[in-house]
Amino acid sequence: MFDTRLGILVWNEGVHEAQNQPTTMAQMYPEGIHGALAGSLRRFFPAAEVTTATLADEEHGLSEERLANTDVLLWWGHKAHGEVSDEVVERVHRHVLAGMGLVVLHSGHLAKIFTKLLGTSCSLTWRNDGERELVWTVKPSHPVAAGVENPIVIPQQEMYGEVFDIPEPDDLIFISSFEGGEVFRSGVTFSRGKGRIFYFSPGDQEYPVYHHPQVQRVLANGVDWVAQPEAPRSMPEVKHSARGWFTTDPSAM
Repeated sequence: MFDTRLGILVWNEGVHEAQNQPTTMAQMYPEGIHGALAGSLRRFFPAAEVTTATLADEEHGLSEERLANTDVLLWWGHKAHGEVSDEVVERVHRHVLAGMGLVVLHSGHLAKIFTKLLGTSCSLTWRNDGERELVWTVKPSHPVAAGVENPIVIPQQEMYGEVFDIPEPDDLIFISSFEGGEVFRSGVTFSRGKGRIFYFSPGDQEYPVYHHPQVQRVLANGVDWVAQPEAPRSMPEVKHSARGWFTTDPSAM
């Protein structure tokens, strides 16, 4: 367990939960993917305030005030990337650059916030045959890999494969292999501004991957690593001068 007092916000678009039949996703995740993730993180972070938000919430549950009190934002999206407000994306982007940690999950690789931060398409190859995934640790010295089995064996999972159109990551921590022979950079980190980002791919909505103890451990490690609760979250103020130039107030940095 981690003793850190954090504000952790788990965001999930919540569309699959609303559309799936009671016998499938509702059985695996009766409180939604966000509920399963939040429940796991509460066990790892007993001193933290772990809350959830979805696309249907006002401002998608990502108001300025709420983000200001969030040390780490976890993001799961799939079917409704385009429905996320550009205004909210800009808001989240500012907070990440100012030091808020971001953990992007599975199909969140195509989320507006992830592609905006990385500046690439973040596309990949995929197929969904429910194959076994092996998640291999290739940087065991990284804190995100602490206490994690090598490999993590996930009995059934959607295949994500290369080429994964992302910039060169700061850290390549995990590489996954699949029964069809494909490989994928399944655990990578980036830094943008003052913020830390961790992307982890295992976690499709059709399989109970977020109940896997080793996956839960990786995500807890990831949250702990991207969090910077002691760092001041300064948001630069942009001012307009008489000559039409935009300048940043140095006192706000």
